[in-house]
Order: sequence, then structure tokens, then C-alpha cells
Amino acid sequence: MGAAMPEALSPIILADWNDAWPATFEAERVLLQDAIGEWAIAIEHVGSTSIPGIAAKPIIDICIAVASTDAQLKCVTPLVELGYDCLGEFGIPGRIYFRKLTDNPLPGQASGSNIGRTHQLHMFLAGHPEFEQHTIFRDYLRAHPDARDEYEQLKRKLAAKHEDIENYAANKTDFVHRILRAAGEERSVEAK
Repeated sequence: MGAAMPEALSPIILADWNDAWPATFEAERVLLQDAIGEWAIAIEHVGSTSIPGIAAKPIIDICIAVASTDAQLKCVTPLVELGYDCLGEFGIPGRIYFRKLTDNPLPGQASGSNIGRTHQLHMFLAGHPEFEQHTIFRDYLRAHPDARDEYEQLKRKLAAKHEDIENYAANKTDFVHRILRAAGEERSVEAK
């Protein structure tokens, strides 16, 4: 999963798992489906708020797959009308990144520039490796509690050590790649 654009320094605050996160995603998914459903192939809850039992920044991460760049462009206006701020690729080629802003962020929802966001949306063309990696990583951690717990411990350690999201994210990269390799090996064995 690619790197984000750098943000100003700010404490990284993780919230304990919240049973409301899946319902918050589902309510947003319905809004997204109504707004862009004719172009969206998939609308997936990803990131730590999609993995039951794990601590996370309380921001709902959503990945959307669309069939074409034309479909990506057609989605921009309806998403802006839903309250999303469009930031273009924002450091990941082939992605269109959106964030839903809030004036009253919960702890962990504000970036270093004190911009609060409740949701972040990553829109890719269907089959884009970043979309696939987000869903594969999520599914593996959902199915493997030991890996989930190890990831949570790593996140807590890094949140205590780093004040900028770029270093926090970069220091998770080795773990993420290890999980993606393990998921690939597991799928290879299952296919035999």
C-alpha cells in the first residue's frame, strides 16, 4: 500500500476498537451507492476500522473500484456533493483520494494541520494493485487473530514513537509486505 503525502507533525492517536465502525461504514456505503453506484464496481471497508478488535485512528477508510478513468471522473462531482474533499492522486498514482471533513474531529481524526476527517476514500480502477492489497491485507488480518494482534501492537508502538503520519506509515511497511506475502502463499496452497 502506497505512501501518503506528508502532513505536519501531530500526535497519532489510536482509539480502541469501536463496534460502531462497521455500521458507520455501512451507512456511508449506502450513501455512496446511491451517489455513484452506476459507476462503482465495489465499495469496500478497509483499513484498521474494518478489522474487528483492532485499535485504529477513528477514520473510516473506504476503497472504491470503478471500471474506467471516465467513471472515476464522473464520480468526483457526486462525491463532492456528499461532502468529500477531492485531493487528486495524493501521492499514489492511479488513485483519486477524497476525505470527508469535520469541524468537530474526535481524537485521532485531525491531521497535523488540524484538518479533521471522518472518512477517507481511495478510488482506483478495478484490478489496481493498491485496491487488491487493501482488501487482501484486511481479509488476512480478519482471519488470523495472531497477525491482527501483532499489527495492533506495532501500531501502538509506532504511534507512541512517531508524531508524523509519514514515518508512522513507513514503519508499518515491512509488516504489511510480510502479511501480503503470507496471504499470497496461503491462497497459492488453497488453489492446489
